[in-house]
Amino acid sequence: MNTRILSCATVLLALLILLFGAGCPGKTASTSSGQDNSRASSSSLPRSEFDADRAFEHVRKQVEFGPRPPGSAEIKKTQSYIISQLESYGIKVIKDSFQASTPQGTVQMMNIIGELPGERPEIIIIASHYDTKPTREFKFVGANDGGSSTGALLEIARVLSRSKPPATLWFTFFDGEEAFVQWSDTDSRYGSRRMVEKLRADKKLSDVKAMILLDMIGDKDLDIKRESNSSAWLTSIIWNTAGKLGYEKHFQSDTQWIDDDHIPFLRAGVPAVDIIDFNYGHGNQYWHTAQDTLDKVSPQSLKIVGDVVILSLPEIAKRLK
Repeated sequence: MNTRILSCATVLLALLILLFGAGCPGKTASTSSGQDNSRASSSSLPRSEFDADRAFEHVRKQVEFGPRPPGSAEIKKTQSYIISQLESYGIKVIKDSFQASTPQGTVQMMNIIGELPGERPEIIIIASHYDTKPTREFKFVGANDGGSSTGALLEIARVLSRSKPPATLWFTFFDGEEAFVQWSDTDSRYGSRRMVEKLRADKKLSDVKAMILLDMIGDKDLDIKRESNSSAWLTSIIWNTAGKLGYEKHFQSDTQWIDDDHIPFLRAGVPAVDIIDFNYGHGNQYWHTAQDTLDKVSPQSLKIVGDVVILSLPEIAKRLK
């Protein structure tokens, strides 16, 4: 703001505008009403057509099914729901069923891909896992961990299904992200590891030019840090887009290291980024607990992430030329 000589009345008016008219950028998305309480004072990009309430309804539906560990009757209901939604958007569905060897025996799993052809054959994957962690001690419905990113991805698919994107898009829903016993390279990320193996076997791995992973993005107090393993150019495009949208408070400059479904792609040479808020409740207290429930999820947080992903895609596609 430029320094000016103002009358007393003008000073008072200016102070009132600063306090009440600039969108209150210090607040966070703390309610589930879908109201944007976190928008910065200005934005150089329009919001996308991402519907926060539609995305939240997808999360609610998953929670309604109950715990959804791999191989369960509840995850089969979730699979049917995801497939039916993608098909209702006119998107081609590819179902990849496979047998996963786990510490608790062989488990039937399924990756689901919604394919939206683009102007060019290069593939950009936008992904989420839809399983919940197997638990015996308590009922884990995974509203945020699994549910939020899956709900957002379904809405992203609906919005983009109306367009002809520059690059082909794969809306990918991974089974078996969670560990059955203890997180390790062999007990975790079953779906994403399977996909990389299948792409390599089918000689299609080189067609995948970028992978965007969503995970735990529904927290009412949304604070997403840059993930240290993620490809720098992808991270920069996404965080720059968030800044142009006025979402700097939620896409922060701090970094953290996360082992997630993007790692198998990075190891295979595919540029990848993990968009994750791994600070769920004070001290991450809700993560993998019975408290990961629908009341902790904000429709506005889903929209913030949905807007950023959708509006980042044109810049990402330019990088692929």
